[in-house]
Amino acid sequence: MSDRVDRLIASWRTELPEALGPTSELVKRVLLLAGDLDAATRRELPEFELTTAEFDVLVGLRRSGAPYRLKPSELGRSLLLSSGGTSNIITRLTARGLVRRESDPDDGRGTLIVLTDAGKELAERAVLANSAAHAEVFAALPEATLRAATAALREVFAVLDAPRRR
Repeated sequence: MSDRVDRLIASWRTELPEALGPTSELVKRVLLLAGDLDAATRRELPEFELTTAEFDVLVGLRRSGAPYRLKPSELGRSLLLSSGGTSNIITRLTARGLVRRESDPDDGRGTLIVLTDAGKELAERAVLANSAAHAEVFAALPEATLRAATAALREVFAVLDAPRRR
């Protein structure tokens, strides 16, 4: 069975074989899969009038569990956003009534971003639609293949996430 990565690798093998290493095929497949999943997400978001960043903020708050609130810095770190970028997204979501700012009771100078009931409901609908879109990407794969791929990637991440000894 051949796929689009095999064709890319064959081209590189002809044009610049020294660019290929033991991880080349895995890296290219992971990047293409990430692109396919991102495209599936982007197809769903217009229904909810959300940008990818807004979706990520709402999902981050919903995933945090009740009472669905985080410090702006925690949101920014989890989403790899600058403080300015996070602030702009929060301002847009606040204007739509999806989040609100509250004083942090543990830090008189701090602020918490809280998911409103409307934000929670929208986040849940968007997450379910996104999950369905991702499932559609994998719909043609047998369940055993999905389980095997999940197990293999779990092993990869267990190694990558482990503390590195120097």
